[in-house]
Amino acid sequence: MAANIITIGRIVLVFFVIVLFQGAFYYRLAAVVLTILVIYLDSLDGYVARKLGVASDFGALFDIAGDRIVEHIFLIFYAAMDIVSFWVPVIFITRSFLVDTLRSVAFSREGRTPFGQKTMMKSSVSRFLTASRFSRAVYGGLKVVAFVLLGLILAFQKGFDQGFHWISQNWYSKGVLFTEVIVWVTVAFNLIRGIPVLVDGRFYLFDKYLPRAFKEDD
Repeated sequence: MAANIITIGRIVLVFFVIVLFQGAFYYRLAAVVLTILVIYLDSLDGYVARKLGVASDFGALFDIAGDRIVEHIFLIFYAAMDIVSFWVPVIFITRSFLVDTLRSVAFSREGRTPFGQKTMMKSSVSRFLTASRFSRAVYGGLKVVAFVLLGLILAFQKGFDQGFHWISQNWYSKGVLFTEVIVWVTVAFNLIRGIPVLVDGRFYLFDKYLPRAFKEDD
């Protein structure tokens, strides 16, 4: 229960962060700090669940749902503010729908989970890419860096308008370019982690039960 409350808290907090990002310079800086907290809470809820011995299949799926909501809200907002390409949230959302649909089918049919001992992933390579601590840490780190840098871009844009020149325009331009690179690296890693789920999960879309279902409908 405590872990699920943390997940719900993340979802509520991200809406507050988006409101702050539309304010003045110092409000936007506060939003950057809270962005770090929002992403940190993603790892905290799992730790709390394991520490209290209340980890569950539902909790794992709910945690993923919370993560999707948070990252999609950030990316859609950043795209609306015209600091990331329209295609970035499109790629993330499309990948999420495909992957999470397969995970839901695997869970409902066979009780398979995304991670853990009952994972739906079949090969050691796919388990490493999708479920290993290393892969999840790298992906989480990329998201932290990308979301924070994008938030800083919004903050300094407003700062320049309000006469705050904490950095030069030259360093700001270099930061924008570096941020764009980080964002597309994150997109690439997002796809790399999603493809194994589609490959191993194809069974749940094209298995022997599908033709039978069509016959029963007829």
